[in-house]
Amino acid sequence: MKNFLFAFFVLSSIVVFSQKKEIPKTELKQTIDNYLQQTIKANEIPGLAVGVVKDGKIIFEAYYGKENLEGNNPVNQNSLFRIYSTSKLISTVGVFQLIEKSQLSLEDKISKYLENLPKEWRDVKIKNLLSHSSGIPNIIRYNDISVNASDNEKMERLSKEKMEFETGNQFSYNQTNYWLLTMVIEKITGQKFEDYILKNQFKNSKDKILFSSNSSENIPNRVVKNFYNTKAKRYEKTSENDGLRAHSGNGVNITLPTFLDWSNNLSNNVFLDSKTKKSMWKPFDFNNKKDRFAYGWDITKVNNHYSYGFSGGNVSAYRNFPDNNLSIIVLSNGYRYAPVQDQIINHIAGLVDGNLVDEYLLSEESIISEFLKIDNQNAEQNYQTLKKEHPEWNFEKTLNSIGYILIGNDRLNDAIKVFELNVKENLNSGDAFDSLGEGYFIAGKYEISKKHYLKSLELNPKNENARKMLLNIEKQTTK
Repeated sequence: MKNFLFAFFVLSSIVVFSQKKEIPKTELKQTIDNYLQQTIKANEIPGLAVGVVKDGKIIFEAYYGKENLEGNNPVNQNSLFRIYSTSKLISTVGVFQLIEKSQLSLEDKISKYLENLPKEWRDVKIKNLLSHSSGIPNIIRYNDISVNASDNEKMERLSKEKMEFETGNQFSYNQTNYWLLTMVIEKITGQKFEDYILKNQFKNSKDKILFSSNSSENIPNRVVKNFYNTKAKRYEKTSENDGLRAHSGNGVNITLPTFLDWSNNLSNNVFLDSKTKKSMWKPFDFNNKKDRFAYGWDITKVNNHYSYGFSGGNVSAYRNFPDNNLSIIVLSNGYRYAPVQDQIINHIAGLVDGNLVDEYLLSEESIISEFLKIDNQNAEQNYQTLKKEHPEWNFEKTLNSIGYILIGNDRLNDAIKVFELNVKENLNSGDAFDSLGEGYFIAGKYEISKKHYLKSLELNPKNENARKMLLNIEKQTTK
């Protein structure tokens, strides 16, 4: 079953390290640079910028590759990266600045500030927008809503849709939430959202940050995301346009130095005091008692140390490790196989601070690297060696993701071998059998595919995908 979109891997040939001793400062920059050079090569990343702040000082800042494939401009300090949903962190800080000034409360209902809301939306609170627990219909799912539609037109269209779940019950990432926060900010401040953010977080950053959710807009030094077309075997420039009202959710374009300054101001309590930051990073109490997310911030654990951040467009990420006085920024414009920004952060964190070395994540890198090699005959042996050392570790999602990456790169036979291994390792997983069934279905081996989908359904009677695929197999075999 395809859950690989949420797994972020470094597809590199870097040897797993397990030392707890920190690398000497004289060697650290070169070590990080070597790691990034190998990662860029393995993933064929067109352009990359990485910054690291430790104890209030920038200890690493580097630029690689080109801003855009059609030109020769190198990525540099003036390159404006569109950071997509990482923009939400900046918007969230803007919301908490209002909260700190008692102009807004997490417990406020959005109906206090916004008019003409559908009846079902009126009891949704600010905290539900920030934690993505609102249950309000997600605007990006409706292609008939024009990016140029007015706020009232969008509201009227979305009011025709049912709530997705009971407010507060669960986490469900939703762009509507930040569009509504935009309107709340504008209502309270009397300013355009963009002006409010620039005034309160980027006073001295003229031309180093701008708002544009239109990737086709011609902006000097703007780094545009590329996606790799596996059929054409080449990168192609993205041209999505989400409109002006998407700026709070995905419209920030920023240089690395400006982002580093923003990070320092956040860490030094310039934007928010420490008490407010702690409340912002506090886990939201979801009714389902399963999901974990703070107020606009993702919560990530690295070797049992908490960090807070977010990623955007699978090409940008920011992470703050408050207990380690460490912040890391990764900005890129594409990837060959799978998103790498979060794993780059995890790996660099371990290089900078020995307390953040996470052996599980590093072993995961090694497993992925071996299976993705063209000549990967030693991949399973490498996997079994790591499993023998740590039998308690589970790599089901890792193997599943590798299989789909291989399928996406026209290596179906290799993918099926990985899915077979996953089933052998996880005999009670309906998802593992589902993925193996899909591999054989793509290969046209319908009877074997049917066998594995039936097993998946036996293990997980709620697997509607398996039911659907069994019907597809029946159609294929009765033609």
